[in-house]
Amino acid sequence: MSERKQIQAWVSGRVQGVGYRYFAERNAVALKLNGEVKNLWDGRVEVIAEGEESALNKFIAVLEKGPSFGHVTSVDVEWSPASGRYKGFSITF
Repeated sequence: MSERKQIQAWVSGRVQGVGYRYFAERNAVALKLNGEVKNLWDGRVEVIAEGEESALNKFIAVLEKGPSFGHVTSVDVEWSPASGRYKGFSITF
């Protein structure tokens, strides 16, 4: 079993008010990732996800695509070791 990792991603573009958080949550659960997603005051969305590196890479590709009503212009990602603090994946308000 490979080492679990964490990504913290900041997604820019038309990503608020288009179902982006629900899109991210649905895809994270499908990939068996733990973490959270939330809107930021500056119009971006922040995503923290933990899991296997291969699943996280697939998730980043999904985040870059976004939901059909959104438009992603960039996804900035930082990698780190998994913290283990997340149980499941949730939308934070």
